[in-house]
Amino acid sequence: MILLENIYMKISANAKIVIITGGVKGIGAAIASLFYKEGATVVLLDILDPKKDNALKNNTMVRFYLCDVSNHEQVKKAFYEIQQEFGRVDILVNNAGVQTYGKIGDIEEDIWDKTLNVNLKSAFLCSKYAVSLMKNSDHPVIINISSVQALVCEENVAAYVASKAGMLGLTKAIAVDYAPHIRCVAVCPGAVNTEMLKNDLMRSEDPDSLLNYTKNIHLLDRIASPEEIASFVLFLSSEQADFCTGQYYRIDGGIGSKISIL
Repeated sequence: MILLENIYMKISANAKIVIITGGVKGIGAAIASLFYKEGATVVLLDILDPKKDNALKNNTMVRFYLCDVSNHEQVKKAFYEIQQEFGRVDILVNNAGVQTYGKIGDIEEDIWDKTLNVNLKSAFLCSKYAVSLMKNSDHPVIINISSVQALVCEENVAAYVASKAGMLGLTKAIAVDYAPHIRCVAVCPGAVNTEMLKNDLMRSEDPDSLLNYTKNIHLLDRIASPEEIASFVLFLSSEQADFCTGQYYRIDGGIGSKISIL
């Protein structure tokens, strides 16, 4: 029992300053909720209105900054205010993202630019300003939420795949450049039960069939909950994972581990 209690204490986030981009809904909201429960001060950067969309809106240990994290000036301003209020950053979770569709021959340039800006440029910008604020942190960590589609690819998602694969390269670069003080890792989820997934399903002519297909391509024959991804992020941010850096970690229910014979 003592050993289990010690492990639990190591994976808590008590008194940590945690920044989460895209933290109002979906995976980001689940991460925010878990870190809050574990005693962290949670800072959310999002373009969504938290008064309408987030269960943590009335908590004093949560700060919201209305910020387009793909916009340099808005990110710079948000991190200046974070520095003035807190003086440091312990954990940055680059979670903000959009799902877009199109083959490379069909996709419009503005969609390509938006996808790369929101999914990849935002991680660059937020990390750029976070690293200087991590000097006063004992165990600083940057966690990039990539995707299993950085590693295996479905059809018609060229920009999305490029952006998520780019996050893996960015993860390695940050880990190398800021070692040994700052760790940086990436998380690659499979399908997760979020509003984004539900919207994608509704785009289909047969949402039920697409939902069943999505479940079946996971070896575990189901879709992950946002809370499962959040728990994994909490572990990777903790001292319990202090020897993990420069790597990506799949939490994908086994996608890509089996060859299907047609």
